[in-house]
Amino acid sequence: MVYLRAFVNIVLSMLTLIVLAAVARAGTILTFGQLQNFLFEKIYAPAAHLVLRVNGVRLAIEHFELPEQPVVFIINHSSTLDMFVIAALGLPNTRYVAKYEFLYNPIFFILGKATGQIFVKRQERDKAVTTLQKAYVNVRKNDYSLLVAPEGTRKHEGLVGPFKKGAFRIALDLQYPIVPIHIKGAHDLCPGGSLIVKPGTVAVRFYPLIDTSDWALDNLDQHIQSVREQYIAWETETMSKQH
Repeated sequence: MVYLRAFVNIVLSMLTLIVLAAVARAGTILTFGQLQNFLFEKIYAPAAHLVLRVNGVRLAIEHFELPEQPVVFIINHSSTLDMFVIAALGLPNTRYVAKYEFLYNPIFFILGKATGQIFVKRQERDKAVTTLQKAYVNVRKNDYSLLVAPEGTRKHEGLVGPFKKGAFRIALDLQYPIVPIHIKGAHDLCPGGSLIVKPGTVAVRFYPLIDTSDWALDNLDQHIQSVREQYIAWETETMSKQH
């Protein structure tokens, strides 16, 4: 019975994404790409909420105070649910930096291109840097915030995986502060790359922004480690409360 419910939920979720992709494609063509923010904030966010509800997942959002300036949002990443959780927040004027492999899926290709997300080839550093540097022009022009998962993958050992430098180098290049977002509970409901979702609650907590004005290349590793230790502490705190 559990697997039957999971199968039905997966089918309903995929149908929602297919309809969303069709709407995105039509909206992009009809408006010549001028409604990216509207599509993402007013259509994608409710659709992501719908996918979560279909799977019996409730969102509990804490300290959702958006900064007045462009920032780099970072998230911990350990579940397939994370992309729906983040989309459901409808972060205004924000673009995601995601792995290039998403573009191999036609649904995510349409959704990503329709909303102007940034896709990088993480395994090819030079190409990734070139992609980001080209994106910076558009990011600065439109005062976009960016969202990055420093772990780079949802499949990792331990509470929090190793942090890659990308998100922090972006903050350094753009001279943006960082806003940590901690997602707790998603891994318990849908671990790693699983598509089977258990009903339950996912808590999303926004933390105060981190000033990066005194960051430099020679102290970047120290700052990255400090931020990662914060995430480990938040995860440990979560586990201790549950026990």
